Amino acid sequence: MRVMLSGGGTGGHIYPAIAVINEIKRHVPDSEFLYVGAKNGLEQDIVKRENIPFESLHITGFKRKLSFENVKTINRFLRGVSKSKKFIKRFKPDVIIGTGGYVCGPVVYAGAKLGIPTIIHEQNSIPGLTNKFLSRYVDRVAVSFEAAEAFFPKQKVVLTGNPRASEVLNGDASKGKKESGLSLDKKTVIIFGGSRGARPINDAVIGMLKDLANIDYQVLYITGDVHYNTVMEKIKQAGNPQNVIIKPFIHNMPDLLAGADLVVSRAGATTIAELTALGIPSILIPSPYVTNNHQEKNAEALAKNGASIIIKENDLNGHKLLKEIDSILGDEKTWKKMHEASVSQGIPDAAARVRTLMANLINR
Repeated sequence: MRVMLSGGGTGGHIYPAIAVINEIKRHVPDSEFLYVGAKNGLEQDIVKRENIPFESLHITGFKRKLSFENVKTINRFLRGVSKSKKFIKRFKPDVIIGTGGYVCGPVVYAGAKLGIPTIIHEQNSIPGLTNKFLSRYVDRVAVSFEAAEAFFPKQKVVLTGNPRASEVLNGDASKGKKESGLSLDKKTVIIFGGSRGARPINDAVIGMLKDLANIDYQVLYITGDVHYNTVMEKIKQAGNPQNVIIKPFIHNMPDLLAGADLVVSRAGATTIAELTALGIPSILIPSPYVTNNHQEKNAEALAKNGASIIIKENDLNGHKLLKEIDSILGDEKTWKKMHEASVSQGIPDAAARVRTLMANLINR
């Protein structure tokens, strides 16, 4: 099987694509892959780290207001389509899958126009502009949330869940804790703000550092690469409790999450998939800066069933965050109820569902 994939901008678009690749490798070991991402995008480092062949395009997204930049974006899209067709003709894929982000627009569109079986995967409950556009041309639309089905042509939609869910099920908790310097026998809270970090979450954690020194659980706090140096300067002033470990970024999230008792994070779709696959209770702080406020919708899907507590960014501070953490980890009944609710929301065989969808398209 020869598979071309594209997706970028955030880890939420990239990691599901890698999960699909790993799933296919397990079942069809001699498969070949080509990943097309944005030039200088986050995906370039992540995909190359996985030893997956990579090609790049120069692409940008549309501005929502009238702007001359949109003319440039259209030109870049057309050039991207032309370049993608060259990649396709050279690689000769059996199927093309796009997992979101502007870069997959020209790649998947080019594939559809050349008659290659095409699939897009939508991770969020409210789709992005690129996937809405592509849904008119692709053969199938895989979705992670039932709420997303209404935005796409009914005859094309398949509920698969998020492939990343399958990846985290294979995590090794002991390995994850040892690599991060965590104790193996303490309750563990993981706090992070997505693949790029989030300043409001960083500020809240710094605000509760002194109080964290007095609790009996441990915290792994992931700042994001771009925030790490600034955070560490503030940490020097506030003091760093022994039970709080600070890292700029973690590549091996499946092993790390396998040992987590509670997660505090944004409400990106990939994070939601990871949490529900493992049944991890969570405190979600949706980003208010995303298209159509989709992170808040993602979070509500968990909170309405009791799997998560939502704190809006405007309400976030160290005191409130610590109070919510204590309310979960300090009450075994609360933790267990949230754990069970989280498990009930998961689709753990999502990667296998996407693989089957791809195989059916190729063999039709």
